[in-house]
Amino acid sequence: MELLAHARIVIWEGASLWVVDATKVRGPGPRRTDFHAHHAIQITFSLGGVFKLATEDASAESGAAAVAADVAHVFEAEGLMALLFVEPESRAGRAISRKLFGNAKFTAFPPEPLAEIGPRLARAFRAHAQDDVFIDLGRSLITKLAGDSRGDAPDLRVRQMIAHAMERIEGPVSLADVAGASKLSASRLRHLFVEQTGLPFKTYVLWLRLTRAVEAFAAGAPLTQAAHDAGFADSAHLSRTFRRMFGIAPTALRIT
Repeated sequence: MELLAHARIVIWEGASLWVVDATKVRGPGPRRTDFHAHHAIQITFSLGGVFKLATEDASAESGAAAVAADVAHVFEAEGLMALLFVEPESRAGRAISRKLFGNAKFTAFPPEPLAEIGPRLARAFRAHAQDDVFIDLGRSLITKLAGDSRGDAPDLRVRQMIAHAMERIEGPVSLADVAGASKLSASRLRHLFVEQTGLPFKTYVLWLRLTRAVEAFAAGAPLTQAAHDAGFADSAHLSRTFRRMFGIAPTALRIT
């Protein structure tokens, strides 16, 4: 697999930050992903590089742009940039969605609110700073993006379902297990989960598995180990899921 980018990835509860240096291509045009969709709000902004973020009916080039969770999009890039992923169920995710999107699914906006943090991220990337530095900067980005907007927490029962899945992500996770500890029927829980998250429970669990695997991969684990740590059958299953949700193969990234 051809190397597409060097990346630094940090993950914390409800969000992750990817600082990516997309390599130059041989010939015209920047690096480009396949069309893909993932269950996170994606906010992208330049750290000196150039990018294009596009859905089927909207696009933005460089500056800063955001696409809502579960919306198919394609990403082209060359040079250094930051991608902030925020879980849409989190309070911060709901606040950011309300402020940035309204009823839309895609937006471009002036990068000035992020201007102070951008150079610090670039310096941290080049200096191979500790994860805590990137996490602190990521949290600062979320605070700036959410502004004064406040998001409500999901239904307590949905939060319990997510917590249950996260605690058992290395092995089988089923809706029936969750329903056994709830006063609601499996059918009612299924409906409630889709209502609150926009995804079936099974699909959401796959997203949680991918997030756990990316965390292990970013920490230096081989793909096979990352796959097993997150409950995937094997590294091939992980790679297929990664490509479907991020538009590239995990081996196209070199973790720095």
